[in-house]
Amino acid sequence: MKNKILFFLLISFFAGAQTNRFFYEYKYIPDSTDKADVKKEMMLLDIDKSGSQYYSRDKFVADSTAKADLEKQLKSSPGNISVNRRERPGQVSFRVTKQYPDFKTFLFRNISTDQYKISEDKKPEWKILPDKEKIGEYNAQKATTSFGGRQWTAWFSTEIPFQDGPYKFYGLPGLIVKIEDASGSHSMTLIGNKTVQTSVPGKETQLPENIQIIGMGGKEVEVTKDQFKKAWKAYANDPSKNMREMMMKNGGDSNTKMVFKMKTADGKELSDPNQVFREMEKRTKEALKKNNNPIEPDLLN
Repeated sequence: MKNKILFFLLISFFAGAQTNRFFYEYKYIPDSTDKADVKKEMMLLDIDKSGSQYYSRDKFVADSTAKADLEKQLKSSPGNISVNRRERPGQVSFRVTKQYPDFKTFLFRNISTDQYKISEDKKPEWKILPDKEKIGEYNAQKATTSFGGRQWTAWFSTEIPFQDGPYKFYGLPGLIVKIEDASGSHSMTLIGNKTVQTSVPGKETQLPENIQIIGMGGKEVEVTKDQFKKAWKAYANDPSKNMREMMMKNGGDSNTKMVFKMKTADGKELSDPNQVFREMEKRTKEALKKNNNPIEPDLLN
């Protein structure tokens, strides 16, 4: 009888080519030296018959709005584009996809103007324990794993018939409804779900060759984890390299006018490219110093 019930649930979940959207509250501590500073982000896990996508709701909404505005400008006045993005359009910029039935997993991350699709070569190896607990409205069971440089404790529920979960986690006999690392720095807890028409992040806006915007457009490069580590270290050492190269590339084009502007913390506007690059490098290195506690340390260290 139980198998029939699960089969019915699967049919109802996938009927009409819809997406099953699960809402997770993601709590994390970006700076290991300041454990009182706990950030929160609403993350979405969208599951359909082909796979799943895990991403920030706020960033998806902000990026969708920015893309719509940019596409409008590209159509009406391609030679005069203004980008005015929110200061913090969602704090979590990464996105994870899994392809069924083999759960081929990719992590999507930006470095400056470059986009990377990082293939995952390891599967979470779980130890299922007898401990049981009520997580929200679901009866859940405990499991542990070592992944990405952290020790994780997960709670999964067979009441939700998906062997999936937030971030890169999957492979348990039910949906992961809560997962937390041993240090308490990162936790993801299911807080709701609903069925929606398919509406997951789609294709990037195609920008003209002479335009590059940090975090938008650009060529997507598929890399291994080792290749990404190399690119990340190069960026950490020289954060403004891509922007300088873009300026040099377009510097000889008389039909291309590039304007660099940035405001300092005290409100002073900088327009000289060298000053802008110095300020950009200063800000980025300060931010990297404070964001020293990533969800997957093995990927960046």
